Amino acid sequence: MQTNFLSQQFNAGPLAENSTACPANATICDGTSCVLPEDDFNQTLSVVLSTVLTIMLALVMFSMGCNVEIKNFLGHIKRPWGIFVGFLCQFGIMPLTAFLLSLAFDILPVQAVVVMIMGCCPGGTASNVIAYWVDGDMDLSISMTTCSTLLAMGMMPLCLFIYTKMWTDADAIVLPYNSIGLSLVALVVPVSVGIFVNHKWPSKAKIILKVGSIVGAVLIVLTAVVGGILYKGSWIITPKLWIIGTIFPAAGYTLGFFLARLAGLSWNRCRTVSLETGMQNTQLCSTIVQLSFTPEQLELMFTFPLIYSIFQLLFALLILGGYRLYRRHHVKTKTDVEKTVQKEDSKSEAKINGGFVPDEMK
Repeated sequence: MQTNFLSQQFNAGPLAENSTACPANATICDGTSCVLPEDDFNQTLSVVLSTVLTIMLALVMFSMGCNVEIKNFLGHIKRPWGIFVGFLCQFGIMPLTAFLLSLAFDILPVQAVVVMIMGCCPGGTASNVIAYWVDGDMDLSISMTTCSTLLAMGMMPLCLFIYTKMWTDADAIVLPYNSIGLSLVALVVPVSVGIFVNHKWPSKAKIILKVGSIVGAVLIVLTAVVGGILYKGSWIITPKLWIIGTIFPAAGYTLGFFLARLAGLSWNRCRTVSLETGMQNTQLCSTIVQLSFTPEQLELMFTFPLIYSIFQLLFALLILGGYRLYRRHHVKTKTDVEKTVQKEDSKSEAKINGGFVPDEMK
């Protein structure tokens, strides 16, 4: 019922009118946007890789939990100023940005609805991995992801109701509460186990964390590559969606960072809030689109989540690279501090021992 309703509102137009703009085997065309039929190989690959990626994601979140201290995590829950700032970014800045971008570029109603769905989604788990690599507050990162996923059950319908009224009936968009619930379980359970391991065996938790952070980085890249393979038929799209897909995550990272700084959060927490704001749960967005649109429009609707996921990853890697360069040239690591202290101690001893300083200390 919901799918047919959306199909009536977002008529793709006759195929004959746009046949020259799309490949011969396209099943639906709208200007420069084309949908190609999915082959059997893609269906099999999708099932296999979805299973593998789900298992890998659970292991990565387990390792991220190994970096969370129970005391600090509960501190964020009891004094949720950082979580509140993240909440404003997640369900205030992102939906508003999506709405303004849709109006500014005057995109089609069906495209505007997809952009709005992306803007109303909670934060993705990839932000936890990147937050670790930029020395963010992992306790805040995990608590923000958990809270945004939980609050999404109420905030997503509210935001979609407010912002999509000019394009469609908000009741026509099917929200997969079961998928949101599963995402919450897939996040909370492995993270909780990781927190327990860190509490009982902190030395082993550090080893698990190092391995998991590397696997997490590989997982993020692998997810983007898999998306490109599975939905290769959706790359021929209007340039407006490419531009919005580039601007949107960059705006989320930037606005999230500055709002956190205005709220008085420390630099590492500003980086954390920035990543939690810009990195959306693109898998959830794709699920909502799949449930809300007709099969003929499905691959066309998957286009924007895929574009967003690629550019949110690229900008996150730029943030990571910039931070690492800054840290290398302007921030002393623990090892550098130890070497400096050791060198100063050696020079102090040299004054007593007649001025002798070992060559490796000079």
